[in-house]
Amino acid sequence: MGSESKLVHVFLVSFPGQGHVNPLLRLGKRLASKGLLVTFTTPESIGKQMRKASNITDQPTPVGDGMIRFEFFEDEWDENEPKRQDLDLYLPQLELVGKKIIPEMIKKNAEQDRPVSCLINNPFIPWVSDVAADLGLPSAMLWVQSCACLSTYYHYYHGLVPFPSEAEPEIDVQLPCMPLLKYDEIASFLYPTTPYPFLRRAILGQYKNLDKPFCILMDTFQELEPEVIEYMSKICPIKPVGPLYKNPKVPNAAVRGDFMKADDCIEWLDSKPPSSVVYISFGSVVYLKQEQVDEIAYGLLNSGVQFLWVMKPPHKDAGLELLVLPEGFLEKAGDKGKVVQWSPQEQVLAHPSVACFVTHCGWNSSMEALSSGMPVVAFPQWGDQVTDAKYLVDVFKVGVRMCRGEAENKLITRDEVEKCLIEATTGEKAAELKENTMKWKKAAEEAVAEGGSSDRNLQEFVDEVRRMSMELVCKSKKI
Repeated sequence: MGSESKLVHVFLVSFPGQGHVNPLLRLGKRLASKGLLVTFTTPESIGKQMRKASNITDQPTPVGDGMIRFEFFEDEWDENEPKRQDLDLYLPQLELVGKKIIPEMIKKNAEQDRPVSCLINNPFIPWVSDVAADLGLPSAMLWVQSCACLSTYYHYYHGLVPFPSEAEPEIDVQLPCMPLLKYDEIASFLYPTTPYPFLRRAILGQYKNLDKPFCILMDTFQELEPEVIEYMSKICPIKPVGPLYKNPKVPNAAVRGDFMKADDCIEWLDSKPPSSVVYISFGSVVYLKQEQVDEIAYGLLNSGVQFLWVMKPPHKDAGLELLVLPEGFLEKAGDKGKVVQWSPQEQVLAHPSVACFVTHCGWNSSMEALSSGMPVVAFPQWGDQVTDAKYLVDVFKVGVRMCRGEAENKLITRDEVEKCLIEATTGEKAAELKENTMKWKKAAEEAVAEGGSSDRNLQEFVDEVRRMSMELVCKSKKI
């Protein structure tokens, strides 16, 4: 491994959300393992949490044949500023500061003999490709949802097919190379009555700048979404490089990006029989109503299954009540159940005692489940989760559906919870789901293994960055 100054340097800029940081940092580790120097940056407010929860230091860390380092920046808002929770206010602030500070960081790196050769961003911060263009540097983007969702947003943004509207709220959507999506199976931000129009604006902002990155890397793999990847690759320069969390060169890379320290639950799982525990986690953002939490709790008790339940407390500035478990619930569950605030999800999904995963169907969790051979109980709420649930259940055939999402506006009763848990863990249906997930696990491992479809795509990307880096060097010498 060469010293920092000898390695080609890529600069990763992440939107400060857990579901964005995780895949971009995983990409960073994959790029580093192929011999690049990777700098990862996001606002200091998140950097502080990552240092505390994930023991991140200011020193470059060797990963495979390369290195990864962290450099956070101030977004000029007080750490406890509640406005951070409002994307309509925070995104313009992040852009204003980022456009000023990222060029300064890149200049400083060049002065320290670490010239940057490429910038990579994730969704919600499309202005990073403007910064790269202004500096005469190439840029790429990491898309952190499925290719099906990329296509959905693309067709919506360009008005290419009819979508639900106020006049016709319940029309189905037929997109090229995709199954028919019912009105409540399209990404819910596109729905005319969405309570989250700011998220629609944030995600569609990327499409204004989609012609600027020379490559759109995607956390999916060719064998998982072959038809829609084929179709979209004729429109955009996409390269599927997932599942990013499977890194064959450095399977247990110490560098992690959690904002919260995971509770210890592996020892508890070790004490359980194989395929006996239901794992429940709704990610870092989804917040359920108290009545829904109660129904899930009673459904768990009534089903008699053993369970590990992640109940992440809401952000202190989100204005949300702390959810509580029904009185006497933990006593009744006894050693059959464990409730934690955050978990080491990758380890949990790979654990032999876990039988299925009750999930909100965010794309990170969906990819982790598929790649770990873990059947799912789909409990989507909003955004791309409803489309992911459709694919997990009807296309990939690895799950049972517990709900259709927020649009359904329905309390899922304890009886329904119990029925789904039993269906996913015992009998013929459970065996069939497990068989299907094991096929996807094998396909995922083959995709990222040396010479696999994702590995080849990533290698092509690295080779292209190296080639462009040489061009930049030649240009600077001519100047």
